[in-house]
Amino acid sequence: MLFDSSIQTEPDYSHERELMARGARIVAGVDEAGRGPLAGPVVVSAVVLDASAIPPGLNDSKKLTEEQRELLFEQVMATALAVSVVVAPPSIILSRNIRGATLWAMAQSACSLGLRPDRVLIDGRDVPMGLPCEGLALIGGDGRSVSIAAASIVAKVTRDRMCRIMDCDAPHFGFAGHKGYSTPQHMRALVEHGPCRHHREEFAPVAEAWERVRGKVA
Repeated sequence: MLFDSSIQTEPDYSHERELMARGARIVAGVDEAGRGPLAGPVVVSAVVLDASAIPPGLNDSKKLTEEQRELLFEQVMATALAVSVVVAPPSIILSRNIRGATLWAMAQSACSLGLRPDRVLIDGRDVPMGLPCEGLALIGGDGRSVSIAAASIVAKVTRDRMCRIMDCDAPHFGFAGHKGYSTPQHMRALVEHGPCRHHREEFAPVAEAWERVRGKVA
């Protein structure tokens, strides 16, 4: 099922309450971070909020500062009824492609919750196969549902922390700063050093960099 987008200034709990009015007891929100970068994993989180203890200020993680995300991350982890995180590394992205890896991780995150949801709200247009219950796609969901917003924050903060670890492993790429996106600094490092184990081989700039490296070796 797909919920169409509508004008909404900030996320709320109305979509969850609507599903509960139809009989759902447990509603989870699911969102991802990291579909677009050239390096690093896609990270997906599923969150079941406690309706009586929703942290104020939940919103699309992209609209928040790093400091706000970190604070809300801690609050979500402390108050939510259930939280799960699933990571799809570059090897999974290579075998399934980026869309398939994201949908796989979304299904896994919903199935990994400590509470079995009755409905799952998913950011975007696609409902993945393998969910433990009916899934509902909500376009722009991280700006409309606080459950999805919470999941977007958990996924984003987790991935950013992983990028800082990647930076320690391969400091010349600057992953801690650009998080694997195709910034001028990142592109220069790809040309100078060639790809590392954190890069997504099938993404065009990385594949081109591999070809240059192979050409030099040959």
